[in-house]
Amino acid sequence: MHWYRLRLRAAHVGTVKAPARSDRMTDTNLLPTLVENSLQIAWDFLDGVGEIDDRQRTAEFLLQNIKTQILRGEGRALLLSNRAIESFRRRPLLVS
Repeated sequence: MHWYRLRLRAAHVGTVKAPARSDRMTDTNLLPTLVENSLQIAWDFLDGVGEIDDRQRTAEFLLQNIKTQILRGEGRALLLSNRAIESFRRRPLLVS
């Protein structure tokens, strides 16, 4: 056998397959942080531009929207918050 073949074979001896990368969505420790960060980004923006009239309804709407997106597989906080803001702005306004 040539020296380079021995070297290639030696490189594979004892090689252990790397563990699978953990998916952000399956790590339940990160979900509360993801929800909190996304909600805070959306809240700060809407509050900063003065679009929050009913604080409780706004918080519930944003939280539900973010949770729905996470259940559909989205895991990026900025995208979650941007979509929640857009949905909030497009929601039908209910007259009480």
